[in-house]
Amino acid sequence: MSRIGDSRIVIVGAGAIGGTVGAYLHEAGYDVLLADASPQHVEAINEHGLRITGVRGDRVFRPPAILADELHSPLGVVILCVKGNHTEGAMGRVAPLLAPDGYVVSLQNGLNEALIARHVDEGRTVGAFVHFGADLVEPGVVRLGYEATIRVGELDGGITARAEALAKALSHAMPARVTENIWGFLWGKLVFGATGFVVSCVDVPVAEVIDEPLGRSLCRAASAEAYLVARTRVEKVEPIGEFVPEKFAPGEDPRGADEALTTLADSWRHSIKRHMGIWRDLKVWRRKTEVDEQVGQIVATGRERGVRTPVNAAVLEIMHEIESGKRGMGWENLEEIARRSGAVPSAR
Repeated sequence: MSRIGDSRIVIVGAGAIGGTVGAYLHEAGYDVLLADASPQHVEAINEHGLRITGVRGDRVFRPPAILADELHSPLGVVILCVKGNHTEGAMGRVAPLLAPDGYVVSLQNGLNEALIARHVDEGRTVGAFVHFGADLVEPGVVRLGYEATIRVGELDGGITARAEALAKALSHAMPARVTENIWGFLWGKLVFGATGFVVSCVDVPVAEVIDEPLGRSLCRAASAEAYLVARTRVEKVEPIGEFVPEKFAPGEDPRGADEALTTLADSWRHSIKRHMGIWRDLKVWRRKTEVDEQVGQIVATGRERGVRTPVNAAVLEIMHEIESGKRGMGWENLEEIARRSGAVPSAR
């Protein structure tokens, strides 16, 4: 296992993604330590093990866990799995503890690699795209909804022994491959995320929002805006599973975007995971989402690059109002997004 460093693998953020990855790497024989901010979660893991239910059955894993505040130097390989809005705080803790030859792998949503690199430089930052579906349902319990391939990539697009070793390690948790276009995958995930935040404005399963005419229209418009922004930053926007961002490109047959959304709705309709993690943040955990790190990034980059993003800007506002408690999660949110963005609402 020394090819990814002689020191242990520390997973910072042991929730749905970090917990799942850490559990399977530990089972495969890697020296893994989970670090999380929740005392209840850490206590549950250490006392009862980490239980993972869902599409792979019901199993208990026993990786060691500590509170993130208990981390100490030197840290070798750090896999960062915290929510994007906690990246700055996590790196403030991790960066001073990182060994000279240590590095940080971002297994997160958004473009956190750039922020991480500001703390530890690009040479000690590795990008990764993650899209498997999992939820932390209670302390010590994760439900795995569906599997998906992890992509690992150096920020400069190079294929390195480090990236290959990481992909080999992560393949014990999910299928994993090295990519020369990690930024294309990360921007593709933002195109997917644009739809994800629209559907999560309403307290119903994903498929129900996409099935509704206005919901589908807003999803299509939000992802089309995000695609245009993405193309100002990367030459190729990579597909996210069966979700193909290219279908939202200007000039493409609009039926392609509708087919992409129908496929997405059908996959969630038949999944044990029927809601996005965004919905769970709002409805179950009552906490801030990653809207600033995802939709906010789309809007800010669009402004910088001269690409209009009215639907995403409206979604950003609505999400902030839901987070603050000023707004509920009703169907009227779709009408309000349409009104604020200037989109033409469809009758329900």
